[in-house]
Amino acid sequence: MRLTRRHFLKNASAAAIALGSLRSLQLQAQVYAQDPVYGIDKVGQLLADPAGILNLPRDFSYKIIARTGDRMSDGLITPSAMDGMAAFPVPGNASHCILVRNHELDSIGDEVDPFEGDLDKARKHVGNKGYDTFLLNRRPVNGGATTLLYSHRSQRVERSHLSLIGTARNCAGGATPWGSWLTCEETIAGKMHGYKREHGYIFEVPSLAKGLVDAVPLKDMGRFVHEAAAVDSTNGIIYLSEDYERSLFYRFIPKTPGKLVEGGRLQALVLRDWKKANTRNWPEDAADKNAQKVAMHQRFACEWIDLDEVTSPNGDLSERGEAKGAAIFARGEGLAFALRDDKTREVLFAATGGGPLKIGQVWRYQPSPFEGTAREAEQPGTMELLYETHNRAVLQACDNIAVAPWGDLIICEDSYSDSPDTINYLRGLTPDGKIYTLAMNAHPDKGEFCGACFSPDGTTLFVNIQRPGFTIAITGPWGNLRNQARGITKPS
Repeated sequence: MRLTRRHFLKNASAAAIALGSLRSLQLQAQVYAQDPVYGIDKVGQLLADPAGILNLPRDFSYKIIARTGDRMSDGLITPSAMDGMAAFPVPGNASHCILVRNHELDSIGDEVDPFEGDLDKARKHVGNKGYDTFLLNRRPVNGGATTLLYSHRSQRVERSHLSLIGTARNCAGGATPWGSWLTCEETIAGKMHGYKREHGYIFEVPSLAKGLVDAVPLKDMGRFVHEAAAVDSTNGIIYLSEDYERSLFYRFIPKTPGKLVEGGRLQALVLRDWKKANTRNWPEDAADKNAQKVAMHQRFACEWIDLDEVTSPNGDLSERGEAKGAAIFARGEGLAFALRDDKTREVLFAATGGGPLKIGQVWRYQPSPFEGTAREAEQPGTMELLYETHNRAVLQACDNIAVAPWGDLIICEDSYSDSPDTINYLRGLTPDGKIYTLAMNAHPDKGEFCGACFSPDGTTLFVNIQRPGFTIAITGPWGNLRNQARGITKPS
């Protein structure tokens, strides 16, 4: 849907009223605002969508390409709780791309499963490819992933199917340079919860797979409350986040890059001169001897420690890591790798509960030139607090993230509240820590944004709205943002 000048004027008037009362509302209202110090206006005012789905800047448009409950090509229906996602090229076919999309389901509560509640259909379709079933009725656990073939020309999904099943709470994940999706279980539930097997693992889904893949847990990557993964394309090292109030930041050094089933070594990050660092900036941590105030753009030299018993049934990996000196963060969630034009490497992640108001931080790790080798201590990697929000109207609950083609970070907000003023936005964050607003979820269900990713050709931003369940393709003048980042201006 394309947004017109009439809708722009209507929305601008409403925004002026809202912003005029922002000082008195302060944290009581989540009104779209600009950070007075670090805020920029990169795309202009958002325009009201007459369909009440998605407010976008002028000249941008969107299309819903998939919905929860849609019939897929394999005869199943699209499950609910769409979450993390990545886009992949189709070899030899630049007019199409492939999306692999998580579904954050665990067969508990009100869910839309791919089998429409039909146990016989589920057993027949899954066979022995699912990871886990319930002890009581041998029903496959609902969590997993779906795969979609998308045409840029028709802006339609041409094929879709269930690609992973039997896992639980597949939240985010990460794309690999070799063309697969790493899907992360955000739970350590197990037999005591009615499952046949223990959960808390990462699974790999090749993007070119035409049907269900064998669900093989990558156990050396650890058993914990996984959130996301990001692969350094220069060396194959994988960084991992953990959605827990005292979460660690992990890296996995594979024995053979690109062949994760062969195993590897799991490590946790330590701030070299601040062991057991509590980086959350929470007021109630003032009495914690390991806590200190972290300022924006403050940097710390880092080192890494090996972790043992990484699949412990006790689910205590992060606690043991912290006891050995690892730094803790407030709910590590979205994670992305960036290779800059000057070959600088960065790993960015969101700490959803960080900061004095517990509404979000964005951290940046810059790997060592000798990352993962014996020479790493000569020039250690550094960790930096790139951004911390102090206002719900500027940023709240930063979750899934993605690096845009022009280098900025696209941030999905995941704010859930019964408050009538709760709104979720897509935000942008520049490499130097300047923040702006890119889109607003205008749907009355107020679901979280998740799964933001760009098509391989950079023409389309895909994103999910988890509730009621949409996958959306956003197109527009993305090239203008690339030109801005490169200092190219349009001739007058």
